[in-house]
Amino acid sequence: MKNLLFVMAFLLTAESQSQTQPFPANKVHGNGLMASPRNSLDAQKNYDTWKSNFVESCSNKRYRVKFDNTSETVSEGIAYGMLLSAYMADKPLFDGLWLYYKDHVNANGVMNWKIKGCSEAIGSNGATDAELDAAFALIVADYQWASTGDINYKGDAKTLISAIKNYEIEANTLVLKPGDQFGGSQITNISYFSPAYYRAFGVFTNDVTFWSQVAAKAYTVINNNLTVNNAVGGLVSDWCEASGAYSAIAVNYGYNRQGKAYTYDAARTPWRIAVDYIWYGTAEAKTYSKKASDFVRVNLGGTLNIKDGYNQNGTVVGSFHNATFIGAFACAAMAGEDQQHLDASYNDLKTVDEPNNYFHQTLKTLYSLLLTGNFYLPINATLSNDTFDIEKSTVTLYPNPSADRITINAPGQSTISIISPSGNVIHQQKTISENTEINLANQSRGIYLVKISNSDFKSITKKVILK
Repeated sequence: MKNLLFVMAFLLTAESQSQTQPFPANKVHGNGLMASPRNSLDAQKNYDTWKSNFVESCSNKRYRVKFDNTSETVSEGIAYGMLLSAYMADKPLFDGLWLYYKDHVNANGVMNWKIKGCSEAIGSNGATDAELDAAFALIVADYQWASTGDINYKGDAKTLISAIKNYEIEANTLVLKPGDQFGGSQITNISYFSPAYYRAFGVFTNDVTFWSQVAAKAYTVINNNLTVNNAVGGLVSDWCEASGAYSAIAVNYGYNRQGKAYTYDAARTPWRIAVDYIWYGTAEAKTYSKKASDFVRVNLGGTLNIKDGYNQNGTVVGSFHNATFIGAFACAAMAGEDQQHLDASYNDLKTVDEPNNYFHQTLKTLYSLLLTGNFYLPINATLSNDTFDIEKSTVTLYPNPSADRITINAPGQSTISIISPSGNVIHQQKTISENTEINLANQSRGIYLVKISNSDFKSITKKVILK
């Protein structure tokens, strides 16, 4: 009996520590280019450096991320750390960061934005980018470790997403507020916009319509800002109104205390928008990302000429060449349709070395995860309430057109049917993982239908061209 109890305890412990996707995932994104020199060891090195230099233990298994002033921690840093540790499958660190976040929430359930060490808040109320990153990181954690242990990642994710909806999206306009206590149509921060997350939130919480509208509004504001200010490429301003115009409230914000330039807030925008194209193939994301990439490739003459700040007309205001700017533009290059430029951008980011700068090293690590195929859309973010609803699932296939093989990204336990131009089912199989490769080398050229079905006989159909 004792032996049986020991075995059961061992199995329960092993299960609780198991993970769905160990690092490296090395996924090939369904949309855009992948850098030829990509190597997950680069991401691992960046993570190890970041963790060694910026993570500090508090009591009771809590962890914090040291800010520029190392005695302080900001909610942004905690959320970045949650993303990093979730994708790196570092459960102890993830749990400790999330517990720290929860220790310092305000009445709305969002973290006060600045904390003194491990103790009290010295900057009150939320910063929306932190909530967005933390909520999505919880979805990744639910995918990695499930929600049956000490922390209910799924429940916590839904609670935080609800707080974002109620307190950080402006009522009626759907404009993202920069915090739970201020902003909206009169002032917003485009670099917080995360349309890829919104799409995942919608499915994860059965609220697709609302979050799709928030994503659409994000592109409206971006395009307004570029158009109203005659911007070059994707150079959005650090702060603006929903109309795109500069905000009178942005005094003391960003470069020259006006929030009018593309500097350290706006610099993150190409990364966040590129994710929406890479994960979902969103046309607006593709358009924006290519503009941003072409600004570097054409206007600047290449990645080595990037500086840390520009007016929206493209004139330079910065002096330094650093990871915050290089890496975001490198992510945009994944949608830029120029392999040589993407490869050069990857190598440039790899070479730049700022291990003791909180912002640069943290973002460099996040960028490198995306560039190496380790910042991916987990399958639980494409399925709602543990129920396989194919109509709400994200299904992609690539390459398209193809000469022979296609890879289909679809929920596990779906049925894939390949239908020939003449209407015959030439191949059918059950998926056992997220990605399924099918060899069509022996088939004739033409347009084939790929039908993905679930057990309820619901299905979606994609077209693939065999050339």
